[in-house]
Formats: sequence, C-alpha cells, structure tokens
Amino acid sequence: MSSPRSGRFLVLAVVFICAACGLVYELELVALASYLIGDSVTQASVVLSVMVFAMGVGSLLAKRLRCRAAVGFGLIEAALALVGGCSAIALYATFAWFGGSRYALVAFSLAIGILIGAEIPLLMTLIQRVSRRAAGDVIGTVADLFAADYVGALVGGLAFPFLLLPQLGQLTAALLTGAVNAVAGGSLVLLLFGRDLSPRARWTLIGANAAVLAVLALTTALVGDFEQAARRAVYGGQVRVAVQTRVQEVVLTGKGGSPLDLFLDGRLRIDGRDAARYRAALVAPALDAGPHGRVLILGGGDGLAAREALSHPGVRSVTLVEIDPGLVQLAREDPQLAALNGHAYRDPRLRTVIADAFGWLRGDGYASGSYDAIVSDLPDPGITASTKLYSQEFYGLAARLLAPGGRLVVHAGPAAARPRTFWTVAATVRAAGLTTVEYRATGSGAGFTAGPDRASASPKSPRDWGFVLAARPAPRPFTTGAAGARSGVRLPLGSEPLAPPRGADAVPPSTLVHPRYAD
Repeated sequence: MSSPRSGRFLVLAVVFICAACGLVYELELVALASYLIGDSVTQASVVLSVMVFAMGVGSLLAKRLRCRAAVGFGLIEAALALVGGCSAIALYATFAWFGGSRYALVAFSLAIGILIGAEIPLLMTLIQRVSRRAAGDVIGTVADLFAADYVGALVGGLAFPFLLLPQLGQLTAALLTGAVNAVAGGSLVLLLFGRDLSPRARWTLIGANAAVLAVLALTTALVGDFEQAARRAVYGGQVRVAVQTRVQEVVLTGKGGSPLDLFLDGRLRIDGRDAARYRAALVAPALDAGPHGRVLILGGGDGLAAREALSHPGVRSVTLVEIDPGLVQLAREDPQLAALNGHAYRDPRLRTVIADAFGWLRGDGYASGSYDAIVSDLPDPGITASTKLYSQEFYGLAARLLAPGGRLVVHAGPAAARPRTFWTVAATVRAAGLTTVEYRATGSGAGFTAGPDRASASPKSPRDWGFVLAARPAPRPFTTGAAGARSGVRLPLGSEPLAPPRGADAVPPSTLVHPRYAD
C-alpha cells in the first residue's frame, strides 16, 4: 500500500472520475430518451427520479460488501462501466427494432442508479483505510469525498454537451465513458489494495475489467455499422445523409429519384411529396393579405419557406433566422435539398442570421426595423424544447416587429390530430395582443413518420397541418358563400378555415413559466 497522502489523493481522484462518468451516463439517458421518446421534461423526470431512488437502494446494498470493500468496488465499477457504456446503444436498438424504449430507459436508469449508489459507502471505507485517520474523523472524510464527487459531476455535466456529444456522438461518447470508468475503478483497487487481495480475487477483478474493456472496444469498432443498420430500421433503406450538427441530428432520405424527406431529431420536417403544399399554406395567406416588401422567417433553415416568400412579386427582402448553421449549410450544398428550395440561398434578397429566434427578437431583431410579414416555421409546439418559441412572450416580441397592417403566421401543429395543442397556440397568439384566423391544410401523402412520432403515427390518415394567421388589426375574416367560394383572406388549394370549437375561448395561453403544450 502507498503512503497515506498519495493513497488518499488517488482515491479522491477516482471519486472525481467516477462522478464525472456517472453524470455523463445520466445526461446521455435523458438526451437519448428525449430524442427517441419525446417530451424532454417527462424523460428527464423519469431518469432523475428513478436514478435517485436506485442510488438509495444501492447504498443500502453496499453495506453487505464493506468487509470486501476493495474487490467489491472494483467489480461494481466494472459492472457500471459495462451497463452505462452500453446503455445508449441498447436504448437505440430497442427503439429501432422494437419501436419503443420506455421500459429499457427505466431498466437502465434503475441499474445505473443502484451501481452509482453503491460507490460512496465503499469509497468511504477505502479512503479511511488508506488515510489512516482517526475513526472519529468522519466529517472530514465525508467532506472530502463529496467535494470530489460534486466537482467531478460538474466536469462530467459540462463535458457531455460541449465536448463528448458534438465530437463523438451519443453512442461513442457513452462507450468511451464506460472505458474510462472501468480503468479508473480497476486501477484504484489493483494499485492500492492489490497485495491485500487473494490471488483468486485479484484475477477475478483483472478478468472482469479485461472482459468489459474488450466488449466496449469491440462495440466501439462496430458503432458505424450499427448506426447504419439502425437508421435503415427506422428510416428505411433510403438514407442519403445523416449528420449530427451542434444542435440536432439531420437525416435526409431519398435515393434514385425518390422524393426527399428531411428529419430533424427523428421528426419529419419535409415530406418531398407535400413540401410545396405545406409551404404554400404557411406563407401565401400572410403575404397575399397585404403589403409584403419585407419578410421575416423564424426557423425554416431548410429554405423552403424562403423559396415560397421570394417567389411572391413585390418581396424586396427576406430575413431568415435559424439556430442551426449545419442545417443551413446542408440546404445550400445538398443538390436534392437545394433543388427543392429553389436555391433560395443564392438569392441576394435573402439574408441569413444564425441565432436563436427568441434571443434574436429580444436583441438584434428589435433594432432591425419592422416587417410586413413574419413567418414562424419552427419545430412542432408539442416538442418540449420548443415551448418558449410558442409562448406569449415570444409572440409579444414578434408583434413589436410588425409594420402597420403586418401579419404573423404560425405553424401550430396538426389541428385534427392534436386539437388541444393547436387551439393553445391560437389562444397564446391572441394573448399577445393579436387577433387571429385559424385554418388547416392537408397533404396528399400519408403517414410514414420516424423518431418520437413513429409509435403514434396513423399510416392511413393524410397529413394534417394547422396554422394561425394573426394581425393588428384583425385579418379580414373568412366568408363562405353558398357556392363554396371564399372571400377575404385567400387560402391555397387544399386549405380550409377552422371554426373554434366550444370552449376554445377558455383555453389558457402558454407562457414561459406556465407552458401548456404536451407531446
């Protein structure tokens, strides 16, 4: 055994590393579950609550190992490295081939939590053994352990979003974290307590860690093939491009002349069969109803809304605010997507701003002047991460930029499939001081969806899009004559106005502190 001071330092260093690894496992489960299942608030709540409960269970179970703290800790770390390192790939596999990951998420959260919970009691025993402190100096030992644990958690929590995820992706990041975890735990036991172990215990520990590292290394080598097979299982065999930007996963499908589909974090954003119909229904009513010299598009990095706006006579400038530069680059450079958006990014009238739409409206947007039309082409309001972009505060900021007689149009999700969400968007726009006209459009294509939407998709029903057109003063109302001809705001073919259902006036708006949307 080494000197008390060096031994103590080594134990605290391993506590730091194990805490960082544990938080990476936790964040990886939350991130992947949010992508695969949807509703990040619910998934984070499930993972955190189950893991904290399981950590308590693990701490109780660790009491049985205190007499064999060294070898027990080494084997627990080997098990944690295997389970945590392989958790991401296992979750993705259950989603890709079995259509759901909820039960796997709970199982991995429980297993990882139990193993993490067993660490601290055993580490406390080990640090007291190597430091040779007085038995009564428990407070100092606990303070040192928790300080190293919390600092390690900080490093792991920051490393996951800023280093591991963008550089390695979720699957490889989890596997690498598992390898670090195994090496740290095994090294501590063998370096400090190897001589105290029986030959059988020593070789058991060495064999377990070697086996775990071999499994993690082999799995890492096969990650590329696994991702391709999983994507084929989820998206079919037409995947052309799959990239992880710093914001989201972007997948383009469509080979051999097949229509292009664009998926963002697994959700279908462009269906090549219905792209023109959707964008016309989104953009045309706002531009046709009045002046449209200056147009602002929030979101829409794929360029299709910009193409629709630029095609209208009289449009002098279009400002597009998109948070993901990777999506913008793909929309510029991918031949099929660029053809679909009409090479809109080559048009000198289009100015692209890479920024979060909410932050831009609060800052630079307010100084950019007023706009005749604002098009909100943002991710579905049912996605928890998008709720601030469908809040009363957001629409209040957008309303400040409307020129006299200007219009705001919002993609508000499927009106028929999720009416509660749709009418909440309408109520939220009205709460921002605007008056609204609600309408919907249907697509010709049906139902293939992937990612979080796949389980609830109805392959027989046509696509359904809901929109809210707003202005101050009100847009001219829709009127329907006996022959079915509409006057007032002109809608594209395949669109129809919506009458508010009973009780729609009582629907509360969504705000930043009281979000009303649910996936």
